[in-house]
This record gives sequence, structure tokens and C-alpha cells, in this order.
Amino acid sequence: MKIRIYSDGGSRGNPGPSAAAAVLMNPENKKVLATVAEYVGETTNNQAEYYGVIMGLKKAKELGVKEVEVYMDSELAIKQLKGEYRVKNSELAKRFLEVHNLIQEFHQVTYQHVTRDKNQQADALVNKILDER
Repeated sequence: MKIRIYSDGGSRGNPGPSAAAAVLMNPENKKVLATVAEYVGETTNNQAEYYGVIMGLKKAKELGVKEVEVYMDSELAIKQLKGEYRVKNSELAKRFLEVHNLIQEFHQVTYQHVTRDKNQQADALVNKILDER
């Protein structure tokens, strides 16, 4: 089974209170299979973006998925995950390593940058969590 993960993360302040979310969807019929969202503490926006990917991958693993397409509106994170940019920040490097370790559980993982308007569900979950804080 292949799924698409739309992930997002955000902080109010940089660093500041942060949340992350992921929406797992069947790419063929666009049916939402699961969502995850949580407050992730005081982090930077980029760290929160990585937490969104991590949460989505963990949920995909729970669902027994073997092929994953990750869609995010963070161009920096996508380029780092694809190996196009180096990860220079030590805190981001920890999250990058966590993603790298998680993807070993899958047969295939791809990354795709999308504009914010194509990532509205994950973005809305992030904002909901932050608004509730």
C-alpha cells in the first residue's frame, strides 16, 4: 500500500511555541486515513517542520505502509531530506537523523515540495494546536 503524507510544522516566534501535524491520505481516492497533530514545545519553525514528517512516518509505520510520498511546504526541509542541501544546524541534524532512521522501515520514501495552499489540512491542524495553547 502506498500513502501520501502531507506534513507541516510551525512556531509562533522563532523559536517559540510550536506544533506539528501530518495528514495521511490514500493518493488514489484522496481519502484521509489518519491524522496526527501535537504541541512539540519551544522550537524553531524548521524543527517543527521536521517533527511533522517524523509524526507522519511513525503513523505510516503503525499502519503497515511500505511506500510513502511526503509532501511539505518547507522547501528547506525537502531539499535537506533529498540530499540537495546539507544540514548544518545541530538540532535539525538530530531530526534529520530521526527521519533517516525511520525511512529504513519502508520500501520507498519520496519527498515533494508543495505550496502552502496545497498543504491546507496539515497547516490547519498545526494552527489549531497552537491556538488551543
